[in-house]
Amino acid sequence: MNFRAGFPEGAFIALLIGGSKVERILRDDRVRAATLTGSEHAGASVASICGEEIKPTVLELGGSDPFIIMPSADIEKAVKVGTTARTQNNGQSCIAAKRFFVHADIYDDLKERFIKAFESLKIGDPMNDDTDIGPLVNKDAVVTITKQVENAIKDGAKCVIGAEPIKGEGFYFKPGIIEGIPKSSNAYHEEIFGPVMLLFKVTSLDEALEIANASPFGLGSSVWTTDKDEQEKAIKQIEAGATFINSMTASDPRLPFGGVKRSGYGRELAAEGIHAFCNVKTVSIA
Repeated sequence: MNFRAGFPEGAFIALLIGGSKVERILRDDRVRAATLTGSEHAGASVASICGEEIKPTVLELGGSDPFIIMPSADIEKAVKVGTTARTQNNGQSCIAAKRFFVHADIYDDLKERFIKAFESLKIGDPMNDDTDIGPLVNKDAVVTITKQVENAIKDGAKCVIGAEPIKGEGFYFKPGIIEGIPKSSNAYHEEIFGPVMLLFKVTSLDEALEIANASPFGLGSSVWTTDKDEQEKAIKQIEAGATFINSMTASDPRLPFGGVKRSGYGRELAAEGIHAFCNVKTVSIA
């Protein structure tokens, strides 16, 4: 395949190595730049090492993506897509919708619809075509998410449905919904890397944007409204590397992808992704 694309043999090599060997590779003179998709901790480490070596980096890190639903939205579609956006890859996706902001006028209706949608999800073997939710990546993930949910409830939030580990073989976690999360709770802004929807009732788009931006993350965002003014306001004011109107956040090779704030910097994919690792050379011929 490398030859068909015009690349020489060895241009692309996959190294199956442990984290302890990464620094040595980053410091090798043959490595001119680095890009990482991973956690904040891993991103900070790579950026620090490459900074010492004066090598450019592109970091795509965590996210706590907002999913805003206003009264003018296609409610049925928003619920269907929202359920998928929250539970894709069992909720273990950096661009999965995690915090849902629903206008008070449609909150009760949307809440009941999401409950039914979550109840209909089939949990089981991820190799089966009819399975919606498979296991989490490991035991630590189950423990971490369980603690996050428990802490949110201690802070005053209410568990609407699920959001608990499933006993038995495998690292399964029941998809759930939490609402009434107080501002003092970490769950108000943090990332829960699993199938748990954080549901917020808002009285306006301004309130939704204010809470959405009250997070150290800024990767993707999804806004559901047919009101053109609301669309423009959301696009301009939401702090995220991407805003999708009436569709879920997705990574597309035709579009630049990346975040702001603690979600990283730089852009992957598309022309911007290529240019991120190109050096502009000035040539002057007298």
